[in-house]
Amino acid sequence: MPTKTLSIATEDGHAEGFAAFPEGGGPHPGVLMYTDGFGLRPVIRDLAGELAGHGYYVLVPHLFYRHGPAPVVELPAYLGEDERAAVFARVMPLIEAHTAERARRDAAAYLAFLAARSEVAAGPFAVTGYCVGGLLAVRAAAAHPAEVAAVAAFHAPVGAAGPAAYSELRARVHLGHAEGDMTDEALGALHAELDTAGVDYTSEVYPGTRHGFTMSDTDAFSAAGLARHWDRLLPLLAGTRGRPA
Repeated sequence: MPTKTLSIATEDGHAEGFAAFPEGGGPHPGVLMYTDGFGLRPVIRDLAGELAGHGYYVLVPHLFYRHGPAPVVELPAYLGEDERAAVFARVMPLIEAHTAERARRDAAAYLAFLAARSEVAAGPFAVTGYCVGGLLAVRAAAAHPAEVAAVAAFHAPVGAAGPAAYSELRARVHLGHAEGDMTDEALGALHAELDTAGVDYTSEVYPGTRHGFTMSDTDAFSAAGLARHWDRLLPLLAGTRGRPA
């Protein structure tokens, strides 16, 4: 699947990233894909390429460009239990520095980039994300309701978005949780908030999964969980092609 390295102008500088897209034809529906906290790396390129193979132009930005080029944190080729604590200790400050306001500004730049590409069909677009990227996806959809028609978040701390963001959502939403990501009480409270806001959503715990289950370069990976993710994501995106926001 063709890919292209990109530099995306933002209010705070330039974010590197890449796009994956089908060979020939087009324009293609646009998808903004947010990485997990471990950032740009081969497994993310594989996910973007797989999605592009279904007919989408997939934009994947470097979340932490303010801190330097990717990778800001060097990762092992495979992240197991022995490496996890040390890696998280370096990644968490980057995540904490990526405030909701920074996320909002960046989302505006990323969606504007998609809208300006001749290879990308006119919006609305879709946004998807993993782990903290799922939270960023929800925040992007809430901040730009006219531009985002579908949003999906996987093993993501979406509860942090809060009722104020949910009330702005106009997109169709899918939330795929790992077992243990949320207590039953927290999940029930999240669903109550989404219901109160009138969000069109599905939300489910993927059986037998751990946090990070979509990422094949970690010991949390679940082949069944990844397959279920595609089973939910692809119909969501297909159902919103050309759907007015």
